[in-house]
Amino acid sequence: MFGLYISHPEVSIDPDVPIPRWGLSERGRARAGVAAQAGWARRLGRIVSSDETKALETAGILADVSGAIVEVLENAGENDRSATGFLPSAAFEAAADSFFAKPSVSFRGWETADDAQARIVQAVTTVLDTHDPTVPIAFIGHGGVGTLLYCHLSGLPISRAHDQGPGGGHLFAFPLRAVRDRSEDVCETAFSLARHRPVCKWTRIEDWQGWTDG
Repeated sequence: MFGLYISHPEVSIDPDVPIPRWGLSERGRARAGVAAQAGWARRLGRIVSSDETKALETAGILADVSGAIVEVLENAGENDRSATGFLPSAAFEAAADSFFAKPSVSFRGWETADDAQARIVQAVTTVLDTHDPTVPIAFIGHGGVGTLLYCHLSGLPISRAHDQGPGGGHLFAFPLRAVRDRSEDVCETAFSLARHRPVCKWTRIEDWQGWTDG
């Protein structure tokens, strides 16, 4: 069985509203609605979301179809950009480039990529440590920290080269089965994200064909 990390789709941008409180745009809601009709979405047994509005709204659309209750996960929000607040598109893209290119350096007071990666990895691992691996689970969050999680899972250095596509609303899947430690011939007792590499790259939520059991 697999776990999913899903980034929220398009949002309604309002410079007068704090970024974590931005909601989905009409297009974002429509895309989430299409994804929710897929077989994989209907099979979700657990949905865990960042506390940011856009993520919660995405989670709610999936929960309406799957019947899963949305759980709010602390410390799973997007990288903290409150030091600069809203940035116009071109300025934001340049800032994001710097964020990924210099993981240990703060861009004008932003949370560093190294710190954001450690935070999201810890948050997801805490959930999966006690999760039943036979139950399909989806983490609903954000493109930035999602990419940092993808890099960690894949054993890759932090790089924007592994970022999701434009518009948000992408996902990747990773296996939940226990991994046998061949050196000790025992199964791990705690979930190790670093040993559960993604089985697909970022894919648009409405395009993903779902998993196969195994």
